Parts: sequence; C-alpha cells; structure tokens
Amino acid sequence: MGKFIWLCQIRSLLFVLFFLYVVDCCLSLSSSSLNPTPSCLPEDASALLQFKNTMSIVDSAFDSYYYPKTNSWNESTNCCSWEGVTCDKATGQVISLDLSCSMLVGSLSPNTTLFRLRGLKRLDLSLNNFNASSIPSGFNQLVSLTHLNLSGSLLSGSVPSDISLPSKLISLDLSGNDRLKFDSHGFDMLTRNLSKLENLLLGWVNMSDVVPTSFMNLTSSLKCLSLEQCGLQGDFPSEIFHLTFLEHVDLSWNSLTGYLPKSNWSSPLKFFDLSKGQIPDVFGNLNKLTTLDFSYCNFSGQLPPSMFDLTQLTYLDLSPNSLEGPLPTHVTGLRNLKDFSLFNNLLTGGVPSWLFTLPSLESLDLSYNSLTGPINQIQRPNSIQRVNLACNDIHGEIPSSFFGLSRLTQLDLSSNNLSGVIRSDMLSKLESLETLDLSTNNFSGVINLDVPSKLKNLTKVNLSNNNLTSLDLSNNKIQGSIFKWESEGWEQLIDLNLSSNSLTSLGQLPGKDIRVLDLRSNLLQGPLLAPPPSLQEFLISDNKLTGEIPPSICNFTSLDILDLSKNHFGGIIPSCLGNFSGRIRIINLQKNSLSGKIPDFCVESSSLTTLALNDNKLEGLLPRSLVNCTLLRFLNLANNTLNDVFPHRLSLLPYLQVLILRSNRFYVRLDYSMATFGFSSLQILDLSENEFTGPFTKKFFQTLAVYVSYENYKNYVKVTMKRLEIELDLDKSLTDFTLIDFSNNRFSGRIPEAFGELHALLVLNLSHNRLNDTLPPSLANMAALESLDLSSNKLGGRIPSELTKLTFLEVLNLSQNNFFGPIPVGHQFNTFNIDSYAGNLGLCGFPLSKKCGSEEERKPPTPKLVEDEGSAIPFIWELVMMGYGCGVVLGLSTGYIVFTTGRPWWLVRMVERDWQRNFTRWARRIGRKRN
Repeated sequence: MGKFIWLCQIRSLLFVLFFLYVVDCCLSLSSSSLNPTPSCLPEDASALLQFKNTMSIVDSAFDSYYYPKTNSWNESTNCCSWEGVTCDKATGQVISLDLSCSMLVGSLSPNTTLFRLRGLKRLDLSLNNFNASSIPSGFNQLVSLTHLNLSGSLLSGSVPSDISLPSKLISLDLSGNDRLKFDSHGFDMLTRNLSKLENLLLGWVNMSDVVPTSFMNLTSSLKCLSLEQCGLQGDFPSEIFHLTFLEHVDLSWNSLTGYLPKSNWSSPLKFFDLSKGQIPDVFGNLNKLTTLDFSYCNFSGQLPPSMFDLTQLTYLDLSPNSLEGPLPTHVTGLRNLKDFSLFNNLLTGGVPSWLFTLPSLESLDLSYNSLTGPINQIQRPNSIQRVNLACNDIHGEIPSSFFGLSRLTQLDLSSNNLSGVIRSDMLSKLESLETLDLSTNNFSGVINLDVPSKLKNLTKVNLSNNNLTSLDLSNNKIQGSIFKWESEGWEQLIDLNLSSNSLTSLGQLPGKDIRVLDLRSNLLQGPLLAPPPSLQEFLISDNKLTGEIPPSICNFTSLDILDLSKNHFGGIIPSCLGNFSGRIRIINLQKNSLSGKIPDFCVESSSLTTLALNDNKLEGLLPRSLVNCTLLRFLNLANNTLNDVFPHRLSLLPYLQVLILRSNRFYVRLDYSMATFGFSSLQILDLSENEFTGPFTKKFFQTLAVYVSYENYKNYVKVTMKRLEIELDLDKSLTDFTLIDFSNNRFSGRIPEAFGELHALLVLNLSHNRLNDTLPPSLANMAALESLDLSSNKLGGRIPSELTKLTFLEVLNLSQNNFFGPIPVGHQFNTFNIDSYAGNLGLCGFPLSKKCGSEEERKPPTPKLVEDEGSAIPFIWELVMMGYGCGVVLGLSTGYIVFTTGRPWWLVRMVERDWQRNFTRWARRIGRKRN
C-alpha cells in the first residue's frame, strides 16, 4: 500500500512539472508574438535608400574602427533591421539614425531625403567625409528631433539658422568642423529657441562674430558647454557658472576675458577648462568636479587652498601661468587625482612629499618653476609613472625613498642643483624606467647598470653635465642620435658603454678624455667620426657605418683595442694601421667590404695578439712582416681573394693558436720543408676551400703538436663543418677546442699514420679532396675525436674496426668513397645512420639494408648500463646536452636526474632514436670514467 501511495505522488509531481513546462512555452510564444520587429514605413525606407545612393563608401580613407553600415541596407529587407536604424515599435517610423564612422563620402544636398523622416528623434552623421559641403536648411521639418551630431564630418559654410527650430533639441554637436561658422544672429536665435538644450558642443567652429553676452540667454537646463578653439573674444559672462545643472565647461584656446564668480557656483560642475582670468578660492562646494583645466591663462597670485580639498578631481592643469608661492605642506583631498601639471609658473619653496603619496597620481609636472627643494623623504611611495621636476633650482640629494617609486617610467630631474652619488643599486630599483634625464646637475661617482641591465625598458638617457666617470647603459632600448648639444658635459666620462641599443647616428662622439667607448650592436649610419685621442678601447662593430677607415685613426697612439667589424666600410686598410701603436693588442676589421692588399703589420715591436681581417675583399700576398708579430695568438683571413703559398713562416710564432685561411687562393704542397718549425700552440688550423695540392707528409703532422690549451683566450673565429656552423666571438673562450679542416682542396695520396698522434684533436675534416688508399688504423688513437669527415674522396678498402674505439665520436661521414666490406659494429658505430656511408656501394651491414654474405644481418644489441653496486641510489641518469653539437665543444648544460630507482629500459624503448643515441654515448663515457 505504501509503495502504491509513493507511485501516485511521483505521478502527480511529474504532471505538475509537465503543466509548468507547457505554461512556460505558451508564455514564451505569447511574449514573442507581442514584440515583433516593427514593419518599416515605405516612405522611410525610400528616403533612406535615396540618401544611401547619394553617398559613396571609401574604405581607404578611414581607420580600421570605421565600418560601412549602409552596406546592410537592401530594399528587399525590412529597414527597421538595417544597421544604424531604429524604428518605433508601435508605428514603424524611423526614430533614430546612427551612421557615425560609416565611411560615407559625398555632399549633403540641400534637399536631402533625410528631412522626410518626420518621426526622427536622433540623427548622428559624425566622423564621415561630406566634402566640405554646407549643412542643408530644412531641420525645421524634423519637429521631433532631440539629438543632432554632425561632428568631425568636414562640413563648411555658415550654420543655417533653422538648425535651432527643432524646439525639442536636447543635444547639438557640431564640433571638429573648423570650416563651419556661426554668425551672431544665428547663435543668438539658437540660445533663445532651444529651451530644452542640455549639451552644446561647438569646439573648433568659427564663432569670432558671436558676442559673448549672447551666452546669457542659454537655458538653465544646460549641462555641457564646450567652446574650445572657437575664436571667441571679449568678456565672458560669469553668470554662466551659476547655471543650476552645469557639469562641463570648456572655454580653452579662446581670447576671453572677465572674471570668475566668487560664490554661487554650480555645484554639479565636473569639468572646467578656461582661458584668461583670475582664480578665486571658490572650490569648496564643487565636490563633483573631476576636471579642472586652467592651462595657458594669465592667472597670477597664490594657489587657492580650497582647490586642494577637491575629492573627485582626476585632472588638474594650471600651466603655464604666473602662479606663485609655495605648494601646501599638507593636503586632505586629491585622492583621485591622476594628472597634475603646474609647469612654467613661478612656484617657490620645497617639493612636498605628499605629491608622491597621492594614491591615484600617475603624472606630475612641476618643471620650469623656481622650486628650491630639497625633495623630502617619501613615507609611502605611490604608483606614479611620470615625474618632471626639470629646470628648477632644487638642491640637495635625491632621497633614497624616491627610488621606491617602482612604477616610474619617465624621470626628468635635469637642470637643477642636485648633488650626491647616484649608485647603480638605486637606479636598478626603477625597473619600469623608460626615459631618464639627470643632466646639468652636480652628481658624482660611477653609474654602472651592469649587463644585462635591469632597466630593460630604457629608451632614452641623458646624464650630461655631471661629474660621472663611468656609465654603462648597454642592453637597453636607447634610440635616436647623440648630437653635439647632448654630448656636451660628458667630458668627465672615462668609460662609456652604450652597446646593444638602437642609436642611429652620432653627431659627435662624447667625451674628451674618454678611454673606453663601446657602441657595438646599434644602428649607427654614415661615416666614422674621429674618436677622441685619449681612447684606449674603441668598439663600434655591428652597425651600418659606411665610407673608408680614416687614416687619422692612426694618431691615437694609446689605442689598445680597435673593433670596426660588421659594418660597411670600403676602400683600403690604411697603411699605418699595423704600426701606429706599440700598445695595440686587438684589431678586428672582419665582415666589411675592404679591398686592396693587407698592409705590413708589426714592422717594429708590437703587442698585437689578435688580427681578424676575414670576410672582406682583400687580395694579393700576405705581408711577410706578420712573422714579427711574436705575441700573435689569433689570425683570421678567411673569405678573401688572397693568392699566396702556405705561410710556413708563421710556424715560428710560439703563441699562435688559431690560423684561419679558409676560402682564398692559397696553393702549393705542404711538404717537409714547411713543417720544420712546429706550430707548437696551434689549436685551430683551417685551410679549407683553397688550392693546396700534393700528399700529406708524415713530418708535417708529427711537428703539428695540437693540444688543449689551459688558457682562456678571447678571439674571433667562425668554424664551418657538415651540418654545423658555429661562431665564436669576442666574448667566447677557445679553451678545450681543437680543429683541423683541410676540406675542399686537391690533397692526394694516403692519410698519414701520424694523424693518430694528434691525441687532443676534436674535429678533423679532410672531405672533398683526392685522398686514396685505405684508412690507417692509427686514427683510432685520436681518443678525443668527436667529428670525423672524410667524405668525397677516393678512399677504399675496409673500414678499420679499430675506429670503434673512438667512444667520443658523434659525427662520422665516410660517404662518397670506395669502401667495401662489413661496417664495424659496436660503441658509437651503433648510432650512425645510412647517410654516414652513402655512395659506398661495396659496404654492407648495419645500418644499411644490404646484408653481408648469406648471414642474416644482426642489429647491434641494446646497450646495457652497469649499475654501481655500492651506490645508495640504484641508478641515476644524467642527460647531458653536449654543446659540442657535431663535435664542437661550445658548452656544457647542466644534467638532471630522471629516475632514482628501478631499471628504466622501458623508457629507452619509448624515446626516439636520437635520445637513445645520446643516452648510450653518455653511459659509455661515465662507465669509462668510473673504471
């Protein structure tokens, strides 16, 4: 029985829910039927379409936020659904037409069909292009019109008097049409007829004929009066400010005179912008005022105290005027103030701290006054973004609390009497700073922003006319030019670093006694200016400088480093450049368009350690005087058209570590007589892409004792190998890097056994020559080798199985030779793909598809890793991404622990082959080190 009652209750509940659903559907249908889209009146649709046909749509003449609303107008559709059209729901009459920003181009004809829209209440044709046509007469026909907006539509001529006849008009906006003119009679008629007017915006309309007293006839319902830049002259009636509902007044950029009332102001006033007059202390009751603009007036006297009690004010501009006296020491209002401008007045006294504690303030400009300071300590720094206190007489030090303004983007304290030390740790707190001007003060000390600078947003800086000796502003966004007037006052600087910015030109190189000038990696253009003679380091590489290198640069006998690389210099290298300074250590002219012969270097005693002349258009013989550069460590002559024999005399240089002759026209055999001297320190020898011939001699490589240098040496070199191009610039070290590249020549004969004696060699490239015979097994003695390229020769025989002992080998290329027989298996040979052996038709075995004999190809076994039995952690994988990349050591990235327990062979099967190869290589190296 209980179960039956329960089922009945459930059925009743379902019935009620179904009933409610049906009722809801009926109500929805009824509601939709009560509010259909009204049907447009045929005469209104016709009038709109005829207006559309008088206009054109020009997309290119407008910005992206404009769009053609009339494109949706079609006679086959209800005009009440057209874009910009609103109809009365009962009568179907068009009551609102909004065609603002509609890309309309054309003239408003005197008989425009818009006047046939008799029910129209709102008309907005703003921000179109009416081709300087006149406003047509006929607005008296729009008897229901309440809002009319024709602003910014390139209208001209006189405003028709009948524009004031629609007696219901509430808002009239003709602003932004500077060719329109309101005559005195027409405006007087407007003020008398429009009794319901609330908004009158006529900015930029010519009203020079209008008598200001006619404004006394404006209706008391007025809320907004905007008359900026109207050419008004004479006394403006102060009675306007007594209007009961007035909220917005803009009389700026006129020639009005008169005075402001001292009482009975309109309390709803929110915006006030005036020109000419006095400032009475009448702001106590204006608690709704949000904007107060008295800029470019003739105001004088003290600042009214009640102005600083305004609680809703967001914008206050009193500049420039002749206001005087000090700023108040304490304020209770201005809690919502965002912009405060008092520049170019006669203010005196200190800089009160409350300016920097206003919670909403974003911009402060007190420049060009007579403030004496000091700047007071700031108790609770606000979020201000722009501060300009320039051209005052502020003295003392900048308080440390000032640098707590962390959101500051623009700071100008120039042309004051500020003093003290500006430390980099203080400036670095201003992480949002974009422009900084501390010029013409009495600051002292050293400013070093470090590299990379924390001021990553900095685009402009001026610190001239101080006592600074060192300035580092590298790696910022400083742009533009350094002109003569900007560099004046930098005479105290000794060290200036402006590298890695966006400077485009130099009117004058800054400083007279500067020693280090770094302008690398900018956008500098034009010819090279003569640097100050005091320079010791001149770095201006990676710019867009043109012209020739001026011979006057040889007058700087103190020069230690000269870097003009990566520019567009042409002409010859000045003959004096190699001997003008006994101190010069580094000359870098690479990657220009220099031509002619290389001048003599080191004719006399020299300290030259680095000479980079690669990637130019140099030709002829090498100067024999290079052998006198006894301290030379680095010589790069690649990518020129030099034509000479191998410079065997350079083997006398005891410190030479890098010799790059790539891509020239060097020729002759490397015979025994050229190899008797040693090259005892050589780490990189690149003779590729020349015309060397003959066989390699055993003695040559026995005397070429390549070893890993223990010394960090900064240099300029670019190494190119198969699938690898690496550039080592000035900031890279040569430690642990050794290479021999003889590729793309005409070497022939056997590969000498003596190659095996180069135990520290990392990269060997003998590709694209005419080498023949078999590979010497002694190559396996190059234990450190990581890249071996012997491709495109005539080598044959079997690949020595001893090569599997090269456990560091990462790149192997034996393609396009005549090798035959089985490919050795084991160690690194298990990781190479078929590209390493392409073009050797006689080879067989893994990884080739060709099997050796009838025996099934056996793929190399999956490598295993022997765990340390005594380790508390059963197993650790450290994946080391070797920066050698194909054999070149560029760096070592930090390893990371993957697993700490279990045997992770499932992961080896999941990863792709390249990762498996890296892991295997690592495992074997670690196993060898542990053993």
